[in-house]
This record gives sequence, C-alpha cells and structure tokens, in this order.
Amino acid sequence: MDEFRKQCEKELKKFTDEIILEKSKHSDLAFPCFNLAKKEKKNPLEIAQEISKSIKLSKLIKKVEAQNGYVNFYADWNSISKKLIGEILAKKENYGRGKKQEKIMLEYSGPNSNKPLHIGHLRNDSIGMATSNILEFTGYKILRSNIINDRGVHICKVMYAYKKWGNHRNPIKEGIKPDHFIGDLYVLYEKNKSEESDKEVQIMLQKWEKKDKETRLLWKKINSWCITGMKQTYKKFGSKFDLWPQESQFYDKAKPIIDQGLKKGIFFKNDRGDIAVNLEPSFPNKVVLRADGTSIYFTNDLALTKHRFQNYKINKMIWCVASEQNLYFQQLFKTFELLGYKWSKNCYHLSYGIVNLPSGRMKSREGNVIDADDLIEEVTKLAKEEIRKREEGIAEKEIELRADSIALAAIKYYLLKVEPIKDLLFIPEKAISFEGDTGPYLQYTYARAKSILRKSGKKPKAGEVDEKNVVEKLSEFKEIIDKSSSDMKSSILANYLFDLATAFNEFYHREKIIGSEKEEVFLGLVEAVSVVLAIGLKLLGIKPLERM
Repeated sequence: MDEFRKQCEKELKKFTDEIILEKSKHSDLAFPCFNLAKKEKKNPLEIAQEISKSIKLSKLIKKVEAQNGYVNFYADWNSISKKLIGEILAKKENYGRGKKQEKIMLEYSGPNSNKPLHIGHLRNDSIGMATSNILEFTGYKILRSNIINDRGVHICKVMYAYKKWGNHRNPIKEGIKPDHFIGDLYVLYEKNKSEESDKEVQIMLQKWEKKDKETRLLWKKINSWCITGMKQTYKKFGSKFDLWPQESQFYDKAKPIIDQGLKKGIFFKNDRGDIAVNLEPSFPNKVVLRADGTSIYFTNDLALTKHRFQNYKINKMIWCVASEQNLYFQQLFKTFELLGYKWSKNCYHLSYGIVNLPSGRMKSREGNVIDADDLIEEVTKLAKEEIRKREEGIAEKEIELRADSIALAAIKYYLLKVEPIKDLLFIPEKAISFEGDTGPYLQYTYARAKSILRKSGKKPKAGEVDEKNVVEKLSEFKEIIDKSSSDMKSSILANYLFDLATAFNEFYHREKIIGSEKEEVFLGLVEAVSVVLAIGLKLLGIKPLERM
C-alpha cells in the first residue's frame, strides 16, 4: 500500500503540491479536488475530470476515475500482493519495525502498597505494556517504570489496623497471599475508623517522616508483605518493568524545588499554612506540601520527575494513569512550566477510563473490587471449560498451559480493544469466547494459520493472490503501527488484528488452500497473515498459540 500511495502522490504532484489522499468507500484512495478548485477558481468536478484523464496507469495503479469532485484511485491488488507477501516472508518478525532514536520513560501500574492489584490495575498494566511495546517496535528506547506509592496516610491506615487487630500474624507463614492480607486490613480500618483513629493515623505519618524507629520497622514489614504479593501477580500477568522507584525514596527530595518556587513567587502559603502553587486562572491552585510538613503525591512527583529527566537523559516522560487524575496532571505539568523546566512540554498523561463491573463501580475502601488474582483465576477456569468442550482426551497438563495463555489473552484484549480514554464494562464470559471480537479468537486464527502450514508441508511462496480483503489488511500494518505509536492508542492495533483475522477466516472458508493449483502461493498469504498476527499479538502482550 505504501508503494501504491507513493505512485498516486507522484502522479498528483504534476498538478499540485498540496496532496491529501483519503481512504474511500468507493475506491482504494481518493484525492479531493475542492481546495485546488478554489485556488484555481474552477469547478471541482471539472478539475477531477482533468486530473483523472491525465493520470498514468501502472502495475500498481489499475484504474482512475472522477466522481463528485474526487479523483478515485484503484490499486492492482494482484501486483501489490506479490511484493507485499515477499517482504513480510523475508523480514518475518522484523516486518514493520522502525528506527526512531529518542528515549522515552513510561510509567504504568503505580500501585499503592495497601491492597492487592485489582482489575483497574490490569487495564493500566495492559495499556502500559502494549504502548511501551509498540513504541519500542517503532524504534524508541523505552524505560518501563513502576512507581510504588509506599508511604502516606493510606499506608498508615494499614499499619494502625495491624497494630490494633493484626495479633502479630504473619501471612507468609500462614500461607496467605500477603497483599490480600494487607488489603483486608485496609478495608477493616475503613469500616471501623473514627475521629480518634484518623488523628492517630496522622500522628503515625508524622512519626514516619521524622524516621521514628518503631514506626519505620512496622512500615517496612507492611510494605514488604504487600509488594511481595503484588510481584507474584505481576509475574502471573506478564507485567515487566525496568525501574521500581518508591515514593519513600523521593518524598523529602523536593525541598530545593519548593524553595525555588517560593523565591519566584510561584508557590505561596495558604490560609491553612499549606504551601501551594498558584495556578489560577488556568487551573485550581494545588497544595504542594502540607502545613505540618508532610508530603503528598505532588511533592513526590516534583522531585522524581526532575530526577528522571536529569539522570536518565530521557526525551519524553509518559504517565499511564486513570482519567480521574486528568486535573492532577494538568496542574503538575503547568507547575513544571512555571518553574521554567524546558522538559515540561515533553510530559504526557496517557489517560484511560475506569473499569466497571455488572454490579457497578469498584470501591477499594468498601472491599467492592475484583482482585486481579481472582479475575485471572476465574477467566482461567472458563478457559479450561472451553478447551475441554472443544477437544476430548487432552492431557490435564496441556489444558493448564493453554488455559493460562488463553485467559491472559482474553483479559488483555478485552481491556485493550476499547479506546483507552473510554470507560468499559468487563464481563468475563464475553472476554473468554473463542468467537467474535476477543483475544482467544485472535489466538485461534493464528493457530488455524499454523495448522494449515503444518498440514500442507509445502514451502510458502510469494506470488499474485486475487484476495483483496486480506492483502489490503496486510498492507495497512505499517500504517497501523505508526498510528498506534503516534496516538499512543493500543486499541488501534487491537482492532486492526480483529479485522485482519476476520478477513483471513472469510478467505479460509471461501477458498480451498491445500490441494489447490495455487497452494504454494496461498500458503504464502497464510504465512504472511501468521507473521503479522504474531507480531501484533506479542506487541499487545498476548502469546500466540500454535495449537488451541
């Protein structure tokens, strides 16, 4: 498709330098003549007729016609197919890979160490992993970072609950997943809190910041248990990180920045004695440091972001954080700008919508959440049932292996196929289906392609294939990768893979592949599809399966 587009642009350059080629329902590419007609003071219908008659046809440009002020270009898909399939078979897993040079740090997940990961974290992780993979595939150097919010009021609530109701228990010795134990303590505090307990929690936070020995020992124990449990979930889900900064490492590093802000008059003391940043009228003012000297997330982000740009020499910083924090990041980035940091314009908030359940919205404080571990277990169970229905006599060990991969594919794809900024309703039974717009359907399509190649045994060959739908989809892959990368929307790639799989399955049901006169050429198309599906699935963090 790239070569076809270039040839169309080359022909159009004879008439204008302002070339806009659009996708069209009526043709493969269309050139609107309205701006050119306005410039030359002519009727766009006449301009379209003049241009269409002057276009030179070629091996790639099969036909040109004028229609309603547009010049419609039609590709010779047979010619395109041979070159395209040849390139895919030659480059294999490197097909579509880019060569950008910039270094980007992408922060995702960012859990609080007072509860286990839940389904919202899984959406965050899925988007963060897929986006970093896509950016890396287009050539960027990526640093994957996971900030652990390991200090603050929320942690002190767990510490208070453990002191009051924990009875010196050790979840690891009891065989309890430690982050679940911590999460139960947090819910217990919220259900039994009082004015007195809230005061005790604030005192505990102040003691922590003053490095009180007893408080710090309890804090280390609580955090160690929770992080140990979360890392088990990360491993199961396939989440990978290069850096693990902790808020406790940076909470007290912002003093020079705060002093700088006060000196410049950017920061001020409000009526309560808090230090705040003056952002009005653009945004509401934001507290930077509490009156009692204790830090908040904002304090930490001031110090940590500066550290990241200075120490890692990154060109861009991306935060993958839920849309509930949109205002927070607008305030943070504006503060960087006011402080005069040149890199403030290279900060980006990759915002995503919340995950709802059929029962309503999740609330961590009430314990009304779907824990990530529970969800993975539930979807894996559904995957096992589906495998047993489809194949009798399969060994239990094989069922376990396949079910794990299918369950993760189901969850990740369901969370990725919706545009990040949109909220979504998660229904496990829909996610696990082997049919329709699901992760298992994409895996099944890949497995079908590999099965065809195994059964034939013949060598795939790049040749002319009269199969426009599949070839056209394959030709869009590079453009899809570039758009997914530039827009930072992994949903673009996810939806493309579904369209490719659908086109391929229609071809499979319509054409006889094995035993046909064009078997080797058809196999070339099948392998090209399997290559592109494998690349795309891996970028989404989904494992391609050769057998389902």
